[in-house]
Amino acid sequence: MASSSGSGSSGSLSAALAAAAAAGGATEEELRALMEQRRAKRMLSNRESARRSRMRKQRHLDDLTAQAAHLRRENAHVAATLGLTAQGLLAVDAENAVLRTQAAELSARLASLNDIIACVSNTNAAAAAAAAGAAVAVSITAAAAAAASASSDPFLAFDGAAAIDDLLRSCPEMSFPLC
Repeated sequence: MASSSGSGSSGSLSAALAAAAAAGGATEEELRALMEQRRAKRMLSNRESARRSRMRKQRHLDDLTAQAAHLRRENAHVAATLGLTAQGLLAVDAENAVLRTQAAELSARLASLNDIIACVSNTNAAAAAAAAGAAVAVSITAAAAAAASASSDPFLAFDGAAAIDDLLRSCPEMSFPLC
């Protein structure tokens, strides 16, 4: 097959002429016209191939441009979603901080209320013990008064207030704690 360039065609032309002369019958002018026709056909085929190649390149470039635009839109969508998610995260973090503060305040109030309940229950127990102690003191005072009146010795006279005071100090279970 002859080369598609103009400079290489003269060598192939002379080879074709020699082959045609050997075959006999074809004139040199007919062979030149045939060769020129083949060359024109090759040139047209090459032009068409180059045009198809340019079209493929253009389609590929268009596809890449469309893909880049699609990826940019998708990237913008992802960035917007990320921004909304980050805002939601900040809102949840703020709400968690408020809830933690409220939980700490409620825990402190609960501890304070438990302390008050313990103090009130201790005071109630102490009041009950005091009531029992007062009943004991009254009975002791009554017994001492009866003994003093039965006795004729003035030195054995019973001082009720001092006796109750001594009794309350000597009994630790009758202590009256202050809250």
